[in-house]
Amino acid sequence: MEPDLSATGVSASAFVCADGRLVGAVRFEDRLRPEAARTVEGLRALGVRRTVLASGDRLEVAKAIGDYLQFDAVEADLSAADKVDIVRRESERGHVMMVGDGVNDAPALAVASVGLAVARGNLAAAAEAADVVLLQNDVGGVAEGLRIARRAKSIALQSVGVGIGLSSIAMIVAGAGFLPPVQGALIQEAIDVAVVLNALRALS
Repeated sequence: MEPDLSATGVSASAFVCADGRLVGAVRFEDRLRPEAARTVEGLRALGVRRTVLASGDRLEVAKAIGDYLQFDAVEADLSAADKVDIVRRESERGHVMMVGDGVNDAPALAVASVGLAVARGNLAAAAEAADVVLLQNDVGGVAEGLRIARRAKSIALQSVGVGIGLSSIAMIVAGAGFLPPVQGALIQEAIDVAVVLNALRALS
């Protein structure tokens, strides 16, 4: 079988023989998700430095996909244990987010820094092992989810910092005798409300 990657997917031809003679060929095609290239580009735009394709498919098929999507590394013919080894090896470089959708991905999802399961018919095992489950069967949500998570973290840290800072200033003023208890309590409530309102920006 000779794989051939086009803009639409991976195709392969299987030659059929009968009585030692070639009688025909069957062509198969496994189309890439239309959002795959956009997702990889989105992850790079968010600062993801390294992308690795870890696949149970044959090397020539995985390599064709990896070359098309410009992955930094391609690993193929992998078992579930092999994927775990790859995640652990990549973890030596930094935090690893593993994206998977099947039973074979579940162990690697469990050992990754963040395991993200993408909805498919056989999602149960992957969802159980993952930290995050993307309910839509669209890997385009991976980059969007990462963007939302980073923004939410930034807002949360900002809220914590502002809240602690303002409360500390109020306590110093109160400790110096310039802020009566009742006014201090009211100011603290105002600080809490301001911090909560700021945190609500994460919903937009």
